[in-house]
Amino acid sequence: MKLHVQTLFVAIGLGIKRNWHIFLAIIAGIIFGNYIHEHIADIPKLGKVIQILNFIGGAFIRIIQMVVIPLVCSAVIVGISSIGDSKQIGKFGKRMIIYYGIITVVAVLIGCALVLIFQPGNGIQDYINQQAALEIQEQVSNVIEQQRGNIGNIFLNMIPKNPLESLSKGDMIPIIFFTLIFSIALSKLGEINRPIVSVFESVFAATMKITDWIMVFAAPGIFALTTVSVSSFGLSIFQKISVFLGIIVLGFMIQFFIVYPAVMKIFSKVPVSTFFAAIIEALLVAFGTASSSATLPLTIACCEKRGISHKVCSFVLPLGATLNMDGTALFQVVCVIFLTQAYGVNIELTQIILIMILVIISSSTCAGIPGAGLITIALVLNSLGLSQEQLIEGFAFLFAIDRVVDMLRTTVNVASDAVVTAIIADNENEIDYDLLLNTSEYKDII
Repeated sequence: MKLHVQTLFVAIGLGIKRNWHIFLAIIAGIIFGNYIHEHIADIPKLGKVIQILNFIGGAFIRIIQMVVIPLVCSAVIVGISSIGDSKQIGKFGKRMIIYYGIITVVAVLIGCALVLIFQPGNGIQDYINQQAALEIQEQVSNVIEQQRGNIGNIFLNMIPKNPLESLSKGDMIPIIFFTLIFSIALSKLGEINRPIVSVFESVFAATMKITDWIMVFAAPGIFALTTVSVSSFGLSIFQKISVFLGIIVLGFMIQFFIVYPAVMKIFSKVPVSTFFAAIIEALLVAFGTASSSATLPLTIACCEKRGISHKVCSFVLPLGATLNMDGTALFQVVCVIFLTQAYGVNIELTQIILIMILVIISSSTCAGIPGAGLITIALVLNSLGLSQEQLIEGFAFLFAIDRVVDMLRTTVNVASDAVVTAIIADNENEIDYDLLLNTSEYKDII
């Protein structure tokens, strides 16, 4: 099977040509951030610069997240209502679960294999408190069996007790759960549902228009976010944990450049290079914002304006941005096993399998915002009877590189959502190939 790895680089190049301002913002942010890190002690005024950039970046994230909940809810409601036929909803949903499941399981297997082969945690024992390590080793052996019962609570918390409370807190999983039930109920009502569906059609259109306005500020916002993240630790920290970081990057590259093209080749006739060229704007913004939820409007716009039907996009992409986090799953399984290696905790095959299962669950319950993937590792550590506080030295390494790694894993997550959407659209004859293949007519999304 020819995987066309080289054509993916060509596709990225085509996207950069159309969106040079985003690309330059990322590069400039890395350079300027490293400069600040190296000179902030000599130039105190750089601290003020960081404060200003932190405000700009935070404002950009907040203003784009402002439209996420109304966008997701309206997109799901309009999407399911437009499908109408409950059998077709079931067919879309079944395909989506199968494809997302395949991709996520493969991602976890890749991460697990790489971290077990290269064992990056064995090289950092000098940074770990040995007394704490002994206590953790004993605790793991005593508690692991008692903690497995928490899996049921994870599923139970997906169901909202009060949808309005979940809405006010921004809990995406319960919101999605209620919206799905509500949307399916609307689809069963026939023409009587038209008034309320029309309202949500207007909400969807309005949020997309707001997104167009927000994207005017994409370049400065991404520059600010990148600069702040790099300035906090510079580039030197990568030398201390280069093997660990290299494993994560290698896993992402295998997933992006081998798994996704292979899945597209096996399950659809969508041309790989053309499709990645079509969604490059979304991938660049995903890298800059490290938020799949914030990137969702761009992902929808890229897919719809390049040939995939609104019917498929509005159903699959919002759910994918909330539930499908295979890049996060790969990262989490590497991190958890890395921590067990660093603390000298011996885990057996059954425990590795349990970790893999919990990683898939925790990644699916992970909010599509910066840093959420690292936070939800607590769900997996809980299965070992541990807390983040107990692993403070190990977590220091993870937090130090999390922002840059978050950019990469979010790019993988967004690409995965788009790939599955394209495959389902192809299976259901919902792609306008004349539009998709006519790359010369592509208009800039941002």
